[in-house]
Amino acid sequence: MKEKKMEAVAERKDTSALEGKFLTFILSNEVYGIEILKVREIIGLMDITTVPQTPDYMKGVINLRGKVIPVIDLRLKFSMQEEEHTQETCVIVVEVNNTQIGIIVDSVSEVSDIRGGEIEDAPGFGQGIDTSFIMGLGKVKEKIIILLDIDTVLSSEELEMVEEIAGN
Repeated sequence: MKEKKMEAVAERKDTSALEGKFLTFILSNEVYGIEILKVREIIGLMDITTVPQTPDYMKGVINLRGKVIPVIDLRLKFSMQEEEHTQETCVIVVEVNNTQIGIIVDSVSEVSDIRGGEIEDAPGFGQGIDTSFIMGLGKVKEKIIILLDIDTVLSSEELEMVEEIAGN
């Protein structure tokens, strides 16, 4: 598994070539962004049916217009403190490997157009810390936006579990 993470880092795009529109959202008072082309829709938090014997961050599934969508809580996935959901809490439905996944975030901010010159490589924090899911850091209006590679936020084993839950 460590080799796959290293390959993901090696295959990561050159940040100078990264640019485009990113949906920005808040998670634990930090601003994150995902490529807008990965986003299918944004919905309010709805009833989530829990699935037994899944990790804590796997909140369960929702029924979105007849389609079963697995939902993960990014706070828990990133080992952040779990918070009470508010009226601003929402689910961003993204597509990863032809599977739709809902991710719970504190709030959605805006769509930011980030040019390549405004994106820097993610810093390395040493061997024990995995940052392979960070594409880079966007600098917009005095803010730092952590740009996520949503395709690598979940490991291949976790993706298999999600696909199984979704019935793909």
